[in-house]
Formats: sequence, C-alpha cells, structure tokens
Amino acid sequence: MVTRTLSPVRVLKARPVRDYALMTAGLALTAFGLDAFLIPNRIAAGGVSGLATVIYYTLRELARFDLSIALQVFLMNAVLLVVAASQRGLTYVAKTIYGIIGLSLFIELFARFNPIVGSEDLLLAALYGGAISGLGVGLVFKAGGNTGGTDIVAQLLSRRFPLGVGQIMLAVDAAVTLLAAIAFGPVLAMYGAVAIFVGSATIDVVLEGISVEKAVFIISDEHDSIAQAVVHEMGRGATSLQATGVWTGEERKMLFVVLSRNEIDSLKRVVATIDPTAMVVISDVHETIGEGFKSMPG
Repeated sequence: MVTRTLSPVRVLKARPVRDYALMTAGLALTAFGLDAFLIPNRIAAGGVSGLATVIYYTLRELARFDLSIALQVFLMNAVLLVVAASQRGLTYVAKTIYGIIGLSLFIELFARFNPIVGSEDLLLAALYGGAISGLGVGLVFKAGGNTGGTDIVAQLLSRRFPLGVGQIMLAVDAAVTLLAAIAFGPVLAMYGAVAIFVGSATIDVVLEGISVEKAVFIISDEHDSIAQAVVHEMGRGATSLQATGVWTGEERKMLFVVLSRNEIDSLKRVVATIDPTAMVVISDVHETIGEGFKSMPG
C-alpha cells in the first residue's frame, strides 16, 4: 500500500487554503478601512457596519453607553445567518461564518491600535475608506465568501420580492444612509453615500478587473481581407460570425476580434485601408481568458 504525502508547497496551493488566505487578507483590509477612516469619522457606508456606526454613536450620545461596533456586527450577522442557513449550502454557510467572525475580530482588534485618518478632510476619509474596505470585500467575494450583512439580506428578500439582489442591496444601503442623515446630519450622510459608491466601484474592479482589452465587431463587404490582415499583419486571432441585416434581410459576415487597448489604432488603420465604409463596434472587456491572453485559473 502506497501512501501519498502532500508537500508544504502543494498544501499552500490547494484551493481551500488559497480561498481562506484571500478571505483573511480581505477581512483585515475591510476592518482597517472601517476603523481608520469611516467609523471614527461617523461615515456610515451602508450595510451592517454602517447601521452599527449609527447605533453606536446614537447610544453614546443619548444614553452614554458604548455598545461595541464589532459586537453589533457579529450579532446582526449571526441573526441573519441563522435565517439564511436553511436556504443555502454547507460551503456557503462555512465561509459566511468565517467571514462574520473574522470581520468582527479584526474590527475589534484594529479599533484598539488603528490611527484615525482623515478627520481633517472627510472627503478623503470617505474616498480612502470606501476604496480600502471595497478592496477587502472584493477579495472576500473573489474567494467565494462574504462578510454577511447586506449580502444576506438581499439574497433573502430577493426570494420574496420581484427585485434583483443588486437592487435590494442598493435599497438597504439607501435606508442606512437615510438613518445616518437623521442621526448625524445630511453632510455626513452624503459622505457615506460617496464611500458606498467608491466601495462598490472598487469591488467591481477586484472581481472583473480593469478593462485592458477591447472587443471589436466588424461588419464589412471586405470581411475576408480584413480577417487575413488581422491574423497575418497584427498576429491576432479572429472569429467569423454569420449576421443578418434586419432591414434588408441580407446575410453578411461579421468579424469578432479581441485585442489589447494599444492595438486598437492599428486595427482601425487596417480596416480604414481595406474598407473605409466598414462598421466597427468597439466595447470594453474586463477579462479575457484563453489563447493569446491569460490562462484559465486552476
């Protein structure tokens, strides 16, 4: 009987290890963004953390009672997770529990040691706090986990109402922003809205990548000549598609090409030289996987 032992390198490359390492880094970044920029400056950037910020300062001012934000985040998420546990699989629940506990612990830890940044310029605090926490949440999402809160609420409500998850998350964040406006005033609430926008945009960049490639559709009577020029002169692959004009009913060939941004001008010159009347449609591509681009992740 042969027993196999896993080397430390193979263990580190294993998908679960990578996922939880990425989640841990993301949770730490999220907590740092909250503790250094948002929470101490009363910027409620939506979600459970934003609601906890509103409750914390409201109780502190009205009842002179400090209710730990980390404890609030943990308790709110724990209640939501219990409700959601019956609707999702075991893997989702395990990573969600890790995300909830990890975020709460990091918030409590960094609250004790973090410097408070941006108190002299709340716009910078909102921008950097939103970007850093958004980067952290994006890394958590990329690892297949989540930090609880708005994500769970949106998934629960989307089963009961004819709305998408994104629409519900926006509505929940808007409700938290409204509460922040009542508790802290409209100016701080607007800074919170800025942080929400920046955080959402940062999450999209982490998950989809920065647009560095372009997808080009070319409709031309000189289809074959353009295709040969793309392949032989530019060294790029191309795909021929069959298209039909709706107005004329005429069948025509359409060329589909994916290339980098710095190759767009070269492609335009090629098309203009061969067929100046061609129709060229150019759109952004956030990520391209396959031959000539990045390899498929393992």
